[in-house]
Amino acid sequence: MHPTEDGRPLSCPLHGATALEPPAEWDALRERCPSAPVTLPSGDEVLLLTRHEDVRQVLRDGRFAGMLRADGAARLAGDETGGRFGGDMAMAIPARGEAHRRRRRTVGRWFTAARVAALRPGIEAVAEKLVDDTVSHGHPADLQAQLAFPLPQWVICDLLGVPAADHDRFSYWSDVLLNLTRYGQDEIEQAQDDFVDHLAAHVYAKREMPGADLLSDLVIDWDPDGDPLSERELVFTGQALLVAGHETTANVIGKTVALLLADRGRRERLLADRSLVGPAVEEALGFDADPGIGVPRCLDEPVEIAGQLPAPGTTVLCSTAAANRDETVFDMPDEMLFDRGPNPHLAFGAGAHSCPGQDLARAELCTVLHVQLRRLPSLELAAPPADLRRLEGLAVGGLSQVPVRW
Repeated sequence: MHPTEDGRPLSCPLHGATALEPPAEWDALRERCPSAPVTLPSGDEVLLLTRHEDVRQVLRDGRFAGMLRADGAARLAGDETGGRFGGDMAMAIPARGEAHRRRRRTVGRWFTAARVAALRPGIEAVAEKLVDDTVSHGHPADLQAQLAFPLPQWVICDLLGVPAADHDRFSYWSDVLLNLTRYGQDEIEQAQDDFVDHLAAHVYAKREMPGADLLSDLVIDWDPDGDPLSERELVFTGQALLVAGHETTANVIGKTVALLLADRGRRERLLADRSLVGPAVEEALGFDADPGIGVPRCLDEPVEIAGQLPAPGTTVLCSTAAANRDETVFDMPDEMLFDRGPNPHLAFGAGAHSCPGQDLARAELCTVLHVQLRRLPSLELAAPPADLRRLEGLAVGGLSQVPVRW
């Protein structure tokens, strides 16, 4: 089936009329064409999945994780890496099997509920300081630049044990490697080389003088039941954690605040009842209309999806955002309901490959909202919601600015 009348595939990513609105095509795709051919920025064609059941099925199936390096897999972008963040990294980090499970268990030790709880006072202190700095500069202010980006930068750098002075460099390198259209091949290769060299120096320093941080833990004793990580594996694991812990969380913070400020009634409810902050975060995660291009998976084995049997080697693109608006799973999916329960959104994926740092991201989001509600109760958008602009080409989706006043 084709979602367009002339039989041509849609171009992906799909966008709404404004940065905060969902694409108009989602409803029709879920109803008529849940497995739809779409064209990526690279020009390659994939199948877009939009129903909650289908997206959850593929994300939970460990056979297909990390298969974008397979022969014939679709390229997300037209550059030589194909838009596969850190092309070498995809080869160095095991994506499935026992090696993947051991790696995940080791990294997961740093994202347990107890560790995240221990990090909360530090996260709150940084959020307070960033609000102080924002207020001192006056309004209107760009919340994206002054709070949403620096907070997760500090959190993930502190967790990994890399210096605060590296923040800006990590931010630039992450942006280059996650953008599908903005940078040329030379810039991408240079950013990747510089990123790897910089982290390799940190890995060497941790070997000489380990600290109480995640990178040191990986260096000195990543898993007592497994083989030590090679230098290459250590560097790429650190790179993946830095990018995932910074770029994605920063953009989610900006979009969450924008969504909650876009309707004054949402903000008023939170001001009246701070216990709604947690549910509001979950609702915003599922309500996000632009989380990026989607989650690609290469199907190297036969599997029935949405009533079809794609040929082996087919790349499917899981639209978690479209799935989170599925009316067969969510009542009133186009309304933000703080009392929604349960809320089985797929913003962090599903199954064995769901985001290991999701509890930390939730802690950062909740802390930002609590601090803002207490310190800046009159906070509002300094521009109409329809005027907000998305970050073009970014694989994980985001807003270029979140202008606010108080």
